Amino acid sequence: MSEPAKEPGLFASLRQLLGTAMEALQVRLALLSNEIEQEKLRLFDGLLWAGLALLLLGLGALLLCAFIVVLFWDSHRLLALGTLTLLFLGAGTALLFMARARLQSPGGLFNSSVAELGRDRAGLDTGE
Repeated sequence: MSEPAKEPGLFASLRQLLGTAMEALQVRLALLSNEIEQEKLRLFDGLLWAGLALLLLGLGALLLCAFIVVLFWDSHRLLALGTLTLLFLGAGTALLFMARARLQSPGGLFNSSVAELGRDRAGLDTGE
């Protein structure tokens, strides 16, 4: 006589459900970790640009002081020093605005995780 085919019992279904839940949790934690890493890199990038901007603004201020001192000297040194001063101040200001825009841009910490959890919830609501 052949044995009847075993149908999965309650514990097998529960074990399968727990395995699926653990897999979903693992995927969500990996996604969360990835989003934290991206946010960390974005903040570091913004701080690097801000540091460079502050360096150039400081150098520009130093050159501006030298420009004012040299203002009362002979003729062509002023043009060169004034041009360099404006160049450094302009570059520093542009970098500062770039860093500010980068830091104010919506990074959306955990946007992907929230969207994925919303899809999971919608899937549970529809019975998928």
